Amino acid sequence: MSIELVSLETIQEIARQYGYWAVFVGIMLENAGVPIPGETITLVGGFLAGSGELDYWVVLGCAIAGAVIGDNFGYWLGFYGGWSLLIRIGQIFRIDDERLLELREQFSQNAAKAVFFGRFVALLRIFAGPLAGIAGMPYSKFILCNLAGASIWASVMVSLAYFAGRLVALEQLITWVAQFAFVALAIVVAWVGFSYWLEHRRYSNQLKP
Repeated sequence: MSIELVSLETIQEIARQYGYWAVFVGIMLENAGVPIPGETITLVGGFLAGSGELDYWVVLGCAIAGAVIGDNFGYWLGFYGGWSLLIRIGQIFRIDDERLLELREQFSQNAAKAVFFGRFVALLRIFAGPLAGIAGMPYSKFILCNLAGASIWASVMVSLAYFAGRLVALEQLITWVAQFAFVALAIVVAWVGFSYWLEHRRYSNQLKP
């Protein structure tokens, strides 16, 4: 769900009505895989803190807690049921199990980076947790990267809205943050595609006599 489907006015009204719970539940559900605009709710929470309607530190704590708990749901979902679901999806798109195993191994090698930096990337913020579970990332490593990434992401989002919200219209600020997230997604997709092309080319060269 995006801001186009739920108006900014509606999100602000929800944040004003439910306060810190809106921030906590919103980002928790988004990180658990529910398509709601958790990032927007977090920015609204920071904006309301800047206007004195909410407390900055409580908003920040709710955002961090919601992000960490939500990603934990995603991790265990992926750990216990994600691989079998991925295999079924692969069968639909005619991707063999061997290729899926290769993809899982590739993600496993970069899982820490994906969990830590993924919060700033559109869509990856939602899927990093389940993918980490599918890849079998050690839980102790996951929770460390998850907590560190959530703390930095929440600090940036809440502080940005808290301070910049006094100078820039909230709607414009949300648009800029969303644009950054999708640019980051495009960069990640390009990098993954280029890495796959290099690996495929190296493999093809090895098969040549």
